[in-house]
Amino acid sequence: QVQLVESGGGLVQAGGSLRLSCAASGRTFSRYVMGWFRQAPGKEREFVARVRWSSGITSLADSAKGRFTISRDNAKNTVYLQMNSVKPEDTAVYYCAAGTVLSTSPNVYDYWGQGTQVTVSS
Repeated sequence: QVQLVESGGGLVQAGGSLRLSCAASGRTFSRYVMGWFRQAPGKEREFVARVRWSSGITSLADSAKGRFTISRDNAKNTVYLQMNSVKPEDTAVYYCAAGTVLSTSPNVYDYWGQGTQVTVSS
């Protein structure tokens, strides 16, 4: 059974940093794309970043470029989202997802974690 477990969320001041982790288990993810999405209250779930597990090639949403970094650790089967220079508008529940299609749409991802809350105070 596939499991994606996020951790690392919390309360942080604007301008600060936070690192989210997503521990993946239950299958081999070498052919998968791992994504981070976020959803703020009253808003749709939106793409933040993705990484191809096999190659490590990454892609970031415009809102994340220059501030966030996505990476993966093959040995630990874990994907990270390093968030720097955070802003109040980054406040949301952050979700880890796994899929086989290279896309920014949450609709094509097959597996999801339970989410972790990130709150940025001004």
